[in-house]
Amino acid sequence: MPPIPLISSPTSAPLAPDREQHLRNLSVELEASFLAEMLGHSGLGDTRESFGGGAGEEGFASFLRQEQAKAMAQSGGIGLAEHIFESLKARNHG
Repeated sequence: MPPIPLISSPTSAPLAPDREQHLRNLSVELEASFLAEMLGHSGLGDTRESFGGGAGEEGFASFLRQEQAKAMAQSGGIGLAEHIFESLKARNHG
C-alpha cells in the first residue's frame, strides 16, 4: 500500500483562529506522546543498578519522560507536529 501523501489545499478558506489553535495543540500533544514513547524505548528514566530509587522511581519515570517530551514538542520537536497539523487542516477543509 503506498503512503498517504500530505494534502495541501491553498485555495481553501482559512480556518477560524480558535479551530486552528485547537488543531495545532492536538498536533503537538500527539508528537509529545510519540516522543515520550521513543524516550521510553531509549532507556530514559530507567533505574540504575546501584543507588536506584526502587519502585517509586520506576513509577514516576513515565511522568518525567512525558514532561520532557512535551517540552521537546513545544520547542519544535522533530517536525512531526507540523506535518500532523497540515494534514488535519487539509482534512478539515475537505
